[in-house]
Amino acid sequence: MLVTMRELMAQAEKGNYAVGGFNCPGLEYVLGVIGAAEATGKPVILSFPQVHEKTVPLTVIGPILLAAADRASVPVCVHLDHGSTIEYVQKALEIGFNSVMYDGSKLSLDENIKNTQEVVKLAHKVGADVEAELGGIAGDEAGISTGDTPVAALTDPDDAVRFVQETGIDTLAASIGTAHGFYTAPPKLDFARIDEIHKRTGIPLVMHGGSGVSEADYGTAIGLGIRKINYYSYMAKAGADGVRALLAEKDVKYFHEMAVAAANAICEDVKQAINLFYPD
Repeated sequence: MLVTMRELMAQAEKGNYAVGGFNCPGLEYVLGVIGAAEATGKPVILSFPQVHEKTVPLTVIGPILLAAADRASVPVCVHLDHGSTIEYVQKALEIGFNSVMYDGSKLSLDENIKNTQEVVKLAHKVGADVEAELGGIAGDEAGISTGDTPVAALTDPDDAVRFVQETGIDTLAASIGTAHGFYTAPPKLDFARIDEIHKRTGIPLVMHGGSGVSEADYGTAIGLGIRKINYYSYMAKAGADGVRALLAEKDVKYFHEMAVAAANAICEDVKQAINLFYPD
């Protein structure tokens, strides 16, 4: 069933857990994520980042995400991830996404606030929620991270308070020590920073670069206010590994066999991730 980000975050705050935001640049991802959600009985967020526009157009995958969410037996939100332009965010809203992220983190604080304010107006007008980014979260879905984010790139709590108050966003993607892509060393999360930002802003926090984080760090971060965890790179690798295992096992003649193998492997990986996001 299609639900809002606001609903998911309210329940996560109440239950002290995090909801997984899984990027889906293809049908295999959609099938794997929804399969994992229904198998665990937990809500999920189907996301699509602007960086994957060259993989599959938003106008093609967007309706698929919405249809999958609507048909699911568990709560599902459909979210635009890392929209870098207001025009692209608007396109997602017109398609029917009920949550959008505007990423103006590379701009000055004042410019980021100004653009985010405009996105909030557009989204809230149609009942959609807004996530925005403040600070520098390194890497991208095709990248490699050393796991060591410079302190200067981390989100300043004072800036976070101003940003939230002046924009009216619903969730905040803060730079807390994680990075997009694959880690060559374990990320060093700044737990004190998470705690301070959550307490001072009073809104749900989002962890980007969430795949590759340890079980212990997930638990600590969630306990301090992380309510949404973005997860992609390691899920994508699981799909690739599933295809490699199939090819090693037999002489595959049909592509759909590889697609099914990828979806099944993604499903298993996502089930494990979902269970980690609900600490005992």
